[in-house]
Amino acid sequence: MREREHLKDHHREASIFTGRVIVTLFIVLVMLGVLLTRYYSLQVIHYQNYATESDKNRILVQTIIPNRGLIYDTNGELLADNRPSFTLFLIPERVNDVSSTLSLLKTIISINDQTLQEFYDLLNDERPPYQAIPLRHRLTEEEIARLAVNKYRLSGVSVDAQLVRSYPKPYLFAHTVGYVGKINKKEKARFSEEERKRYKYMLTIGKIGLEKYYESQLFGEMGYQNVEKNALGRVLRTLERVPPVSGKDLRLYMDSRLQKVAWEAMGNRRGAVVAIDVKTGGVLAMLSTPTFNTNLFVTGISHKDYSALTNSLDLPLFDRTIQGRYPPASTVKPALGIAGLASRSITPTYRIFDPGYYKLENDDRLYRDWNPRGHGWVNVHKAIIESSDTFFYDMAYRTGVDQLYHYGSQFGLGKYTHIDIPNELSGLWPSREWKRSARQLPWFPGDTLNIGIGQGDALATPLQLAVMVSTIANRGVRHKPRLVKEIGGEPAQSEVVSAMENVSDKYWDVVHNAMYGVVHASNGTGRRIGRGINYKMAGKTGTAQVVGIKQGEKYDSEALSERHRDHALFIGFAPFDAPQIAIAVIVENGEAGSSAAAPVARKLFDAYISDEYPEQVQSELASRRKP
Repeated sequence: MREREHLKDHHREASIFTGRVIVTLFIVLVMLGVLLTRYYSLQVIHYQNYATESDKNRILVQTIIPNRGLIYDTNGELLADNRPSFTLFLIPERVNDVSSTLSLLKTIISINDQTLQEFYDLLNDERPPYQAIPLRHRLTEEEIARLAVNKYRLSGVSVDAQLVRSYPKPYLFAHTVGYVGKINKKEKARFSEEERKRYKYMLTIGKIGLEKYYESQLFGEMGYQNVEKNALGRVLRTLERVPPVSGKDLRLYMDSRLQKVAWEAMGNRRGAVVAIDVKTGGVLAMLSTPTFNTNLFVTGISHKDYSALTNSLDLPLFDRTIQGRYPPASTVKPALGIAGLASRSITPTYRIFDPGYYKLENDDRLYRDWNPRGHGWVNVHKAIIESSDTFFYDMAYRTGVDQLYHYGSQFGLGKYTHIDIPNELSGLWPSREWKRSARQLPWFPGDTLNIGIGQGDALATPLQLAVMVSTIANRGVRHKPRLVKEIGGEPAQSEVVSAMENVSDKYWDVVHNAMYGVVHASNGTGRRIGRGINYKMAGKTGTAQVVGIKQGEKYDSEALSERHRDHALFIGFAPFDAPQIAIAVIVENGEAGSSAAAPVARKLFDAYISDEYPEQVQSELASRRKP
């Protein structure tokens, strides 16, 4: 018994037990420390991060797209509107199998291959997660009902109402107002960092015309809202909302009634019409024909419709008003008459005998007049009325290319007008420097003669010709042409580009009276449109060659195909005593300006002065005539 007691060591056992307790306590303290450290990290150090991650599962930030600004004509008639349309959307992240869902949708509503391809392009493109991708626009009520019945089988598919751009007068304003369309990869590649953020949730953008030029003003500013959602992704409530700022509305100088008159007057012919307010430079009408339906482009044009437009020989997508470059022909003679008078190379009484041709010294070539019998003795007044080529050959030679270029440029020839729509071309008003640079050739006297009648290398857009005749009507004051009168209710100021201060009033009187004679004199080339007119107007006809004619040959319309016949041109302003509207018309292959282009201008003048605005115009005339 004593031996057993000797074997049991209480002190040692107590020591072991104490050690184990200490170790256990240490481990517990360490674990508790780790736990407290982790707890501190979660609740203090990284609290905001994990709270944000938690909110992401519960709170969703939704962008709110602003309403695009509207576009009105001068009388407040809508030209570009936003109309509600039901669109089918699909959120890929909430769909188990996209291909199967698309196959199911094809059995419920009509979805063609082009629509599917556009969907896959958007699906494969860089986009924010959980962004809904549109699949079908403009759903009918029947299609909406079918989708509602099958909603239980269509997880991640929704039908939502959205505002879609609509053009009430798509053909009349196709090139000027333009259209919006789907943003493509090339456009995205050109985006700045700010534009990438701005259009992150957008599918469309202004493509041409005013829609493109004023994109930033029409777009507005994005809004957003924080919404609480459940596990199924359904919105329970809105926590915070910052409303979007709608785009600014545009009011134009353009009048849809004048535009319609121009469209009806042009009929099925190819060409362009531009009418400008002489006092402000505001564009009252601007039409390129043939035209097209802009509504086709808004939600995506079909391959069939697009091919029909792009493959047409008539080029309906081509804006002839700012991109069509034509020889200005005799329409530049009033401007060149000012150049000759102002440079003192001719006087109002200077005259020559016109036998029907002009011949340079030591040159056997004959520069022909359009009238082979000639015009007899002519001065600048008669030369403009009867459009004597021979007189202007002589005047151009006496004046010289340098002075012709100087004065022609002041009328805006060969220069960008900087109108407020994109893709304008400058035309061409040749000079010595231009030919040396472009052709590596010197300037020849024959080049000067060709410029004298608006042929040779001279090219002008219909808009440039309208600016030119407006400048003539304004006695040398050239305004920058503008389509937009007001932006968001604020007036857009008219801008004077230049003023010809070194031209005497008596020279302007000579040219104005001659242009009056073109329409009202018995020998005027435009006398046909002066018949039965109850107001006074000034004008100038022109005929531009499309194909060259060899020396000694005559122009034979019957021997040429329709597209190789001469272009018909006309410029004019009215009323003559107090000019308010200036017009330029080009009818492609119309042959004679007096019979093809001038009647179009007459209808616009009638609509503006006699029919549509009699009180406005008559009161303006009365105020101007007061001493």
